[in-house]
Order: sequence, then C-alpha cells, then structure tokens
Amino acid sequence: MNAVVTRKYGPPLDVLQLREVATPEPTEAEVLVKLYASSVNPLDGFTIRGPLFFVPSLGRLLRPTHKIAGADYAGRIESVGRDIKRFQPGDEVFGASFTGKGQGGFAEYVCTQQDSLAPKPSNLSFEQAAAVPVAAITALQGLRDHGQIQPGQKVLIDGASGGVGTFAVQIAKSFGAEVTAVCSPRNVDMARSIGADHVIDYTRENFTLGGLRYDLILGANAHHSILDYRRALNQDGIFVWAGGGLARMFQAISLRPLLSLIGNKKVRFFIAKVNVTDLLLLKDLLEARKIVPVIDRRYPLAEVAEALCYREEGHAQGKIVITIPHGNEVDAAL
Repeated sequence: MNAVVTRKYGPPLDVLQLREVATPEPTEAEVLVKLYASSVNPLDGFTIRGPLFFVPSLGRLLRPTHKIAGADYAGRIESVGRDIKRFQPGDEVFGASFTGKGQGGFAEYVCTQQDSLAPKPSNLSFEQAAAVPVAAITALQGLRDHGQIQPGQKVLIDGASGGVGTFAVQIAKSFGAEVTAVCSPRNVDMARSIGADHVIDYTRENFTLGGLRYDLILGANAHHSILDYRRALNQDGIFVWAGGGLARMFQAISLRPLLSLIGNKKVRFFIAKVNVTDLLLLKDLLEARKIVPVIDRRYPLAEVAEALCYREEGHAQGKIVITIPHGNEVDAAL
C-alpha cells in the first residue's frame, strides 16, 4: 500500500516521504480499514516533529514511535479478526486512533481496534467524516465534561474558526447555550453561518478587557494569558484550555493549583480521549444536521507535508482533509 512515512523527526517537508509499504494484517481483535480520507490535526505535527522538536539537536537522536501519522480517518472495513462482533467487511466507518503498530491515517489502509470506530454518518462523504473525530471530540469533551455546559449559559469560543472551534460553536448551540465566537475578520461571516449568536473580530476588540462576562470560555486557540481568561469569567465560571501552543498549556497546568485557591472561577486543562460513545453521539448530531464539518482545503495523500505546513500557518478555516483514492474507486470517496 502507499503511505506517508516518517523516517526521522523534523519539519514535515524534510522528513515525510510517500512510500510503498506492506499492507498491515489485523489481529484477531482488530479490523483492517480501507481508507478514503484522513484529516490534519495539531497532534500530527507533534508526532512528526517529535517530543523534543524545540531542541532539534536532541530530537535528531530519537526515532519516531509512529512511522505513519494521521489520527483521523474514514473508510470501509476490508476484513475483520475473528473476535470482532460490531463490524463486518463493507461497513463504512470513521474514527481516530494510533495503534501499537505505529500506524495512522496517512495511508491507504490501517489496522485498528473496533472501539476506536463508529459507523460513518449516512449523510456525510468520507472526506467530511474524516474531518470530525479528533476536533469534534475535543470540542465535545471540553464543553460537556470539563466545562459542564448548561442550557442558557453564555459561552465564548476563542479560536472559533479552526477545526476544534467550528465544532465547538455548533456543539455549544446544540446544548442550548448563547454562543459568542472570537475569530479574525475574514471568518466573521462563517462563524455566523454555523450558529454563533455573537461574533467578535479580535483585531478590533479584546474581549478580556470588555465588560461582558461569560459562564464558560473554551480556548480552542488560546492566545491570551490564563489570568486574562479568568478575568472574563462570571463568578463560578470555567475556562477550559483546549489548544494554543505549549507555552499556554504549561501556564494552564502550572497556575491551575494556585488559581483554584482564589475565588470560585475554575481553570481546566485536558487531553481528549477517543471513544465509541462520543463518536456515536457525534454521528447522531451530524445526521440531525445540528453540526456540519467545515472544510478549508483538500490535499492528496502525496501532499500530506504541504497540508501540515498550511495548518501550521494558523489560517485554516475549519479542517484540512487528505483524500486517499484507490485507482478506479476515486468516486467512492465523494
């Protein structure tokens, strides 16, 4: 099969290569999925650049754990191990995972556990379905599990135009919240189109300095300091860090114990976990058209490195999708 392989850690354009590799074989507890689409996430950039990407000289001493990156994917079940009960060959599925074999979605096939998959929403193409798992689950778990979202709350999504942000706006609306989206000028109309009640152009207004307060803030692209976000919360409000770089992540982790002792405002940091229950919930929301994937660009499998570089520029509107055609089956992915 064709796959985009990482031989060493480093910048995507330097280390990624499209190679012919052996098609994986499922164990008794795995399924083999023929992939038609994948999508790009910040996680993929960390996987390819390595755990010590900020110290290149040290990072070069390590070897990649996952030689084929790509956490998200959508496709058809090709074959199943004898212990598999939920799926059979021909089923259309979507999901996300990294297996112990170091395989991800930037390939024509992947072996994975059945618990990382769900039936593909019937109203979505493979490309649309592949855009969902990691970003939408991050938004869902951030709002529901860590933000404790409730109907009628005032919820602000900072970074509302990216992959996590576009899903967060729509999921917050599905919970009955009053949603404010923060984004760049070129994304204002898009934010309104996916359901935001209010939109703030961050080039014109710094919401952390205004008089409005929010019950829940999700930092999908957290550019402000933790103290700034906390200032914009109501009493008993919650700020959930869901993305925005390592510096903000370390700040959230280090300051959280201290801030928890001061007042009733809460600061939370989390790492999303893919699970069947949430994939099935998202499937229901997608089929009910309560959420719709926003796709910025599509790249062929051979251009995964270019797709990753575009994502790292920070200007993508929604998700970046990787298309994976199979010869005469090109139309199957549409």
